[in-house]
Amino acid sequence: MENPRGRVIAVEHLQSSPHALVEVDASVTCARCAQGKGCGAGLLGANTGSRRVDVLIGAGLTVREGDEVRIELAPSDLLRASAIVYGLPLSGAILGASLAYLSGLGEIYTALTALGGILAGLAVARVRLRKASCLRQFTPTIVERLSVERLQVGR
Repeated sequence: MENPRGRVIAVEHLQSSPHALVEVDASVTCARCAQGKGCGAGLLGANTGSRRVDVLIGAGLTVREGDEVRIELAPSDLLRASAIVYGLPLSGAILGASLAYLSGLGEIYTALTALGGILAGLAVARVRLRKASCLRQFTPTIVERLSVERLQVGR
């Protein structure tokens, strides 16, 4: 998947963590996802329009309002986020089906219990990802300034 590009809307320079508000295009930029052959990350969300994202500013970079930048999420963070989004529903399905099987329930009840486990896993993942402490772990970073757009004041 290609790292998204965006335009800096606002910059806040804090000593501990300078960050910026970046407007990115929310459309699918991964060629495989656009063909419906990707991982499905954009399947349940809106894939059009733009979205404003609060991002960290990478070390050694200076950005201003209007700059076009490239942002990325560290690969280890992406893996952890994927484990939450995909792993919890899968674990719920396996746990639900296993409990139904060990209880001697029929196939239909095992399938329904597995479906219930998927839904429970989705709910847990959604609650976990909405917590501020979790979101701070998965904050993207500006890694490159692509262009500078100077705002001209009327003369």
